[in-house]
Amino acid sequence: MAGRIRDEDVVLVRERAPIADVIGESVQLRPAGGGRLKGLCPFHDEKTPSFNVNPTLGYYMCFGCGESGDVISFIRGTEHLSFVETVERLAQRYGVTLTYEQGSAAAGRQASQRTRLVEAHRLAAAFYAEQLGSPEAVTGRQFLAERGFDQAAAASYGVGYAPQGWDNLVKHLRSKGFSQEELILGGLASEGRRGPIDRFRGRLVWPIKDLAGDVVGFGARKLYEDDNGPKYLNTSETPIYKKSAVLYGLDVAKKEIAKRRQAVVVEGYTDVMACHLAGIPTAIATCGTAFGSDHIGLIRRLLMDQDEMRGEVVFTFDGDAAGQKAALKAFGEEQRFVAQTFIAVSPDGMDPCELRLARGDVAVRDMVAARVPLVEFAIRSVLGEHDLETAEGRVAAMKRTAPLVAKIKDRALRPEYARRLAGWLGMEVEQVTARVGELSGDVRAPQQRRSAAPRPVDAAAVTVERELAKLAVQQPVLVAPQFDALAEDVFTSPELQAVHAVIAKAGGTAGAAGGETWVTALLEASPDDAVRSLVTRLAVEAPLSDLEPDDRYAGAVLARAQELAATRATAELKQKLQRVNPAEEPERYGRLFAELVSLEQTVRALRERGIGSL
Repeated sequence: MAGRIRDEDVVLVRERAPIADVIGESVQLRPAGGGRLKGLCPFHDEKTPSFNVNPTLGYYMCFGCGESGDVISFIRGTEHLSFVETVERLAQRYGVTLTYEQGSAAAGRQASQRTRLVEAHRLAAAFYAEQLGSPEAVTGRQFLAERGFDQAAAASYGVGYAPQGWDNLVKHLRSKGFSQEELILGGLASEGRRGPIDRFRGRLVWPIKDLAGDVVGFGARKLYEDDNGPKYLNTSETPIYKKSAVLYGLDVAKKEIAKRRQAVVVEGYTDVMACHLAGIPTAIATCGTAFGSDHIGLIRRLLMDQDEMRGEVVFTFDGDAAGQKAALKAFGEEQRFVAQTFIAVSPDGMDPCELRLARGDVAVRDMVAARVPLVEFAIRSVLGEHDLETAEGRVAAMKRTAPLVAKIKDRALRPEYARRLAGWLGMEVEQVTARVGELSGDVRAPQQRRSAAPRPVDAAAVTVERELAKLAVQQPVLVAPQFDALAEDVFTSPELQAVHAVIAKAGGTAGAAGGETWVTALLEASPDDAVRSLVTRLAVEAPLSDLEPDDRYAGAVLARAQELAATRATAELKQKLQRVNPAEEPERYGRLFAELVSLEQTVRALRERGIGSL
């Protein structure tokens, strides 16, 4: 093994590797004030972020589970590497030359096992990519062309070709100094009767990368009829490849997932390529395994999946029975997300790759835009298995679907879906609602629920709204004139709506000089003691940011408040759209759908504006 790395080199690696950049590859970080960053902890499952990073000091700490350390300990903990492997990986990435001590010259030149295996995979990917241009690979090139992928697309995703010979890759890598033991350990070769042979032969090959962009495995598609292997053959579990912790395309899509707060989960490598090329850059796929809890953890950290920053996860499954089964399984895992979950299915049951080839890029984007809530799809899938024309069928269907409604994580949505389910079943609302209430632990009678207090205003939205009102009171110049143009419905809290009205009555922020004179004018314009008291509190309350608010901060708060309002309007429009039968009211459905697309574009624009302001 390699000798001990010199202490000075370790220090240099820590200095050269920016902790925020390294952690930001797997955890979506947001400003937390005072130059600190915050995100969902990768070391334990949580819904509210307690993982803090101080880029200035180069340390992180989770106030939920207590994990802490520097950039080296973070990589060690999340990637399960040794100290030497971690330092070597960071050194290679940030251009630090390492010197080894306490070992022979030969040992000092040796790299760690992981570094060796990653390098072997990098060379293998380059070898396969080069082979795609060979005469033998004509079938592979035809396969790609028939699916709408030209040479540039193949090169962009590193698609390659594994020759049909027994040991072409083995010979190539052996000539580069790799041992047969390393090739077998890394899953690039398997043991043959006369020595190691290539694992992939006569197949198209897609390199699978981890979040850092290192090639750690391959997925290979069968091309020839005489190939007795499975349609897709993937790298087996190795020291560097764990299929349950890898998502194809995530290394490319991670920034867009964080930016758009959306992840689109597809089923295959060509589907990822098709989606990206069609304008859905948030598409990712599992690598020969079911979508599981480790995958959920990866996506949640990139979405910063928490109550106050709700994103969305869109599953695309085939419309056949297998696709419906996969969707129901996904719904079983859906409770682990805070993000809203949807399913997008092509009307003709085509996957994204087939859809792009048949109808173009716009059709793929429209398919994702027409997504429906996963819970609705799951319920309708189960209902389709029963004869709802008979009393027995309706009762059996309710027994299977009521538990699905009871599992909806957003309690506020349960009554609405209980009413919908009653309509789909053709049963009394009270009967279905009572059953859902029993299963969810809410056993109050329907009349009691109707007379209960109205649903509380979302606390996260109020936090943003309060910060915006605070800026308008304390430093009106930062939010003028945009604040004056805000509609009243940007504020969900009645108290803050009253403050918004008071600011308008006092002349608005555009003409306000700020300071004591401005606050006095607001107090005089206040209709009662309650509003005056709130204005006073807003005038003296500290900002959420540890830094002095500036134009960028104010711009982010403005954009976030407007985004939340637009998101609420989008949710209401979706509910209205779901109540319209497109076959009976095609014009109204088309008009509402166009409005929905426009609103969603507004939400994305506001989100990007907010991110750009930070």
